[in-house]
Formats: sequence, structure tokens, C-alpha cells
Amino acid sequence: MSRSSRLLARAKEVIPGGVNSPVRAFKAVGGDPPFIARGEGSEMIDVDGHRYIDLIASWGPLILGHANTAVLGATMAAASRGSSFGAPTEGEVEMAEEICSRVASVDKVRLCSSGTEATMHAMRLARGFTGRDLVIKFEGCYHGAHDAMLVKAGSGVATFSDGKATTEPGSPGVPTDVAKNTLVAPYNDAQAVEDLLKAHDGKVAAVMLEPVAGNMGCIAPAPGYLDALRALCTKHGALLIFDEVMTGFRLARGGAQELFGVQADLTCMGKVVGGGYPLAAFGGRVDIMDRLSPVGPVYQGGTLSGNPVAVAAGLSTLRQLDNAAYDRLEQVGAGIEKGLASAVAYHGCSFKRVGSMFTIFFRDTAPTRFDEVQQCDLDAFGRFFRAALSGGVYMPPSQYEAAFLNTAMTDAQVNKVIDGLQSALVAAMQD
Repeated sequence: MSRSSRLLARAKEVIPGGVNSPVRAFKAVGGDPPFIARGEGSEMIDVDGHRYIDLIASWGPLILGHANTAVLGATMAAASRGSSFGAPTEGEVEMAEEICSRVASVDKVRLCSSGTEATMHAMRLARGFTGRDLVIKFEGCYHGAHDAMLVKAGSGVATFSDGKATTEPGSPGVPTDVAKNTLVAPYNDAQAVEDLLKAHDGKVAAVMLEPVAGNMGCIAPAPGYLDALRALCTKHGALLIFDEVMTGFRLARGGAQELFGVQADLTCMGKVVGGGYPLAAFGGRVDIMDRLSPVGPVYQGGTLSGNPVAVAAGLSTLRQLDNAAYDRLEQVGAGIEKGLASAVAYHGCSFKRVGSMFTIFFRDTAPTRFDEVQQCDLDAFGRFFRAALSGGVYMPPSQYEAAFLNTAMTDAQVNKVIDGLQSALVAAMQD
């Protein structure tokens, strides 16, 4: 047995399924996951010594690649001063100032520890600010593993549930009485949102979405879609919440809001903001944010919120994300897209990219909504994933997940990705 196989067997004795997040189990693609020993730049090395070009980037945070020298230096220096204080630090102020300077719609920000926390707290704040209970989300969008958002969700929820119910909980353990306050609309369908807002006039606190979906594969908003949602929320007195846990600081200096020119009332951030460490944030207009305790009545807190080591990693990451970094990400993404275009079309698949996020869909046209993603050939994707992994390219192990690029990727690695994925497409279509 390989070391990975032995570790998986040990893990299953003490961890459900042997993993600490379900999609890592490879249930959607078959086979067993390699256990990773270390990362170097754009590569991961498993405990058996196999090297992979990493297109997961820890599910998005590692936009600078693994073990970035400046990030390492910042975190080591912070850790040497103490791991946690449960008291205010200067770094938290600097991080808040950095975020507010980058995201035009954010006047004030509150730090927390995960994207799930950020979306959960933002939703509570929206309800507390508006005095309303209902929230509209979108089929295939995933906003973390808290009860109210586990309805018609993407990511691992789509992998491990039947994915059919639109008004029922997506997981056992979520009370129906909680799920009933979550309304669901198809992504890229502004009319459906308008219909819900009219049907529940004066009762919808917020509309929450990923401005670029990354949890049903990479799906871009249709032209004018985000603008339409902005106008509808303003008209009906609901807050527009952008879940930029994936897109924040990845697609542009100011995230998807800068890229598409649409401002949200509240913005949820994670992944890149922590540079690979547990850190997230939510922020928005000052009148909304000042409803949070200790200024206002809406309670939110967390023992490790603003952890000094995580803040140091995040600040170092954000400060390296200048125009040259985004230019490099676009160069890498465009190179992979161009290099794979012929092979993807030849095998009857489709390719969708927004900046440094992309997905190869096993469907002849790129999906624009969740029900179209569900038409993909998932068995073929599984064969594709396994072949890519064997060839040294580590893709996300689910058709419902986007791939992420990083600035550390060399031109030689770009070419290896193109060659490896072309070969994997051939292998996927042999059956």
C-alpha cells in the first residue's frame, strides 16, 4: 500500500469518511485522494513523492501559490509575537483599511474566521437592518454550511444530495422551518427574482449571490444581470449581498464589483483575504454596518476573529496583488483557454473562464444556470479527473467546482497543464 492509502485507512477509523471536508473524499470522481505533504509554488507533492500542478489553490486562497516567501515571512514574524490575544491589534486596523480602500462599496468591515461565518453574519445583519425575515438565493450557489443556505446549494451539497428540491433543506438536520425562509431562483434569471420580490413584497431582507458562480463550476453573470438585481433590490428595499468569498481580490483589485461595475450593499470575503489562513470578512455601507454590536443591536462575535497570524498572511497577500499580478493571472488563464480550445470543442465539451477561475464542462455549450450544469456527463468528468491526476495535474474533484490559477505558475507549467488536460480529455471519451 502507498502511504496515502495507509493514511486514508487510518483516517477512516477516526474521521468520518477519512476527510474533514466532504469533496476531498473523491466520491464524485472515483478513486482515493492522495495525502499532501507540502506545496511549492504552483505544485503540490504528496506523501508518496508524486508532484501535481495545483489547480485548486486550496479552493482559491493561494492566489500567489504555495509557500510564498513574503507571506511566510509575515506569518512567522506574527507568530513569534503570539498566536492569539482575544484583544484588538494594529494588524486588524490595517487589514480593515486595506479592504475598505479596495472595495468601493465597503465603508466598514468586520473580520471573522471563515466564508461560512461571513455569509451567515451578513445575512443576520441584513435581517436586523431591514426588519425582514426572507432571503433570496440562487440554485447552485453555495454560501457555506449554515442551515439557511443549505437549500438548492452547489459545491459539495450538489455532490452529496439529490440536488432536486428547491424549497426543502439540502441536508438532514436542517429544520424545514429554517429553510422556508430561504427563497430560491434560477441563476441568471432576473425576472424570477422580480417575481419573488413582488410575491413577497416588503418581506425580503436580502438577495444573496455569487456575482460569478464558482460552486456549480465557473458561471459568469449574463450581461446586465447584476445591474438588474441591483435595481430590483433598490426598488423593493432589499439589500444586495455579494458573496465574494471566491471572487474577492481574485478577479480584480476590488473583486467582481470592480470587474462588473456593480456595487453591493454588503460584501462577504474569504479565501484570498486570508492568504491561505482562516480569515474572512463582511462589510458594506456605514449605516448598515453600524447596526452591528457593540454599536448597534445585531450581535456578532468570534474568539479568533482577526487572528494576528491570519491577518499578517492576508495583508501580505493583498499587498502583493498589484496590476502586474492581475496581468499575470490573465495571461496564464488566457493561455490555458487558448491552448485547450480545439480539444475541448473536438470532444464535445465547453470551457468557461472568468479571470483566474475556469471550468471544463462535459456539455457541448457552457451552462448559464444550475439545471444546465446538471446535464453534464459526470461519469466522463470522473474519467477526465482521474486521467489528469495521473498525468500530474490536480483539478477540483467535482464538475461542480471551479479551478483556480495562481501567479506562481510558469510558462512551462502552463504548457504542462494544456498537454495534461488534452490527454485527459482523450482518456475521458474512450468509454
